[in-house]
Order: sequence, then structure tokens, then C-alpha cells
Amino acid sequence: MTEHSAQTDCPCGSKTLYQQCCRPLHRGQAATSPEALMRSRYTAFVLGLADYLRATWHHSTRPDTLTLDDTPDWVSLRVLGSRHTGDAGTVHFRAVYRAGSGWGCLEEASEFVRENGYWCYLRGDTREGPLKPGRNDPCPCGSGLKFKVCCL
Repeated sequence: MTEHSAQTDCPCGSKTLYQQCCRPLHRGQAATSPEALMRSRYTAFVLGLADYLRATWHHSTRPDTLTLDDTPDWVSLRVLGSRHTGDAGTVHFRAVYRAGSGWGCLEEASEFVRENGYWCYLRGDTREGPLKPGRNDPCPCGSGLKFKVCCL
């Protein structure tokens, strides 16, 4: 597990401190929405919390084992859309990661269900590929700088 200070911004991009954002969910608090669960799951990938990922995966689609040994270096998350009605919901997101000397992007439309008061990840339709930012685009690392003056 990667150490992450409770007093730093949450990796999920909420601009909230980790201790007030995803950490309570990582410690057992129920997510209030599919988006909150998805953000906490992204943060769990960043921090290497495989047990949390399995615990929040619906029993009907949960893998028997989960190792995060080959997980890329996740650098940013952007929620493109989120909705829920009753006990079903969807979240569309894009996550950027470092891929060797370049960048990659994973985009997913995820499905969630709520059982016994807890949201669970059910499945997702995923697309993945290289990310090629232009010189004047915002840097994928999330620094707020242009790519040409940051990670180019």
C-alpha cells in the first residue's frame, strides 16, 4: 500500500483532503452515491488498496483474486457524467496514467448497484489507449501547467 497523508488532497481529484473524502470510505463508511464509490475505488487503485477494491466489487462479478502489481502510475481522474435512480447508477470517467515515457488513458462507463445500503461496482465498458497531449494542452500530470513547460 502506498502511504498517503490524510492532510493532503485526495487523489480522486475532488480538491478535498483525503481524510474528508475517500479515507472514510476506505475505512468502511458507505458511499453516498455511485460517483463517490467510483472516486474511492480510483483512489484505492492509486494507493494499492486491493482488499478495498474487492470488498466494493459486486459478488456476482468480483474476481477471486486481485493483485495490483502491474497497476500503472495513475495521475488524474475526470468524471464525465454520473447518475443514479433508486439502487442502480452509472459513472462515466476518464483516468490518465503514465505509460513508460508517455501517457495512457482509460475511459470507462461503469455500472453500480446498491445492496444493503452499500454501493458496489458491477461492471464497466472500458476503452484504453495512448494519450498524446499537444504542447499547449494542460499537462496530464495535473499540475495546471502547459504540457510543454511541465512533463514534455
